[in-house]
Amino acid sequence: MARNPERRTALVDAAIEVLAREGARGLTFRAVDNEAGVPPGTASNYFTGRDDLFTQAGARIQVRMTPGQADVDEALRPAPTRELYVRLMQWLVRRMAEERTGYLAMLELRLESTRRPALRAELNRAVGAELEANLRHHLDAGLPGDADTFLTLYLAMTGLLLEHFTLPDVLSGREVDELVETVVNRIVPAG
Repeated sequence: MARNPERRTALVDAAIEVLAREGARGLTFRAVDNEAGVPPGTASNYFTGRDDLFTQAGARIQVRMTPGQADVDEALRPAPTRELYVRLMQWLVRRMAEERTGYLAMLELRLESTRRPALRAELNRAVGAELEANLRHHLDAGLPGDADTFLTLYLAMTGLLLEHFTLPDVLSGREVDELVETVVNRIVPAG
């Protein structure tokens, strides 16, 4: 198995691009090699099989989509109010829009995880750990609401993001920032 970490990362990023554009069925070693611009057979030297490629893509997406701690600290600097929560969720949507490819690839991986137990285990671990970390941030920052408020907001926002990125015409005529504000104001208690 090849040991060049930069090339591995480039191949995994290429896999994410392929997933977002062509779906799980289009994710082949050949497609990854083409996307990465490397000689045929390169990806097969870095991954033990498609399951390994799917799993590493899932882990990499989490890295790409997670903001840096300095950005989180800056975002949480204002007083922990419902209005701050609105701004944080609007920031989340903007970040997801900037990393649209990663978000769409993650949706593909979630669907593929229903057929691949190893991928499901990795996504359960990674997404679960991220959810737990975000809940800790919520509670530590003193944002309004409890753990159930946080979970309800998480579920509502994932639904909003799914519609926004996959079927945007369903929400046509509605500004995403306004929808986010409505979701937060309906779920998060004032004060």
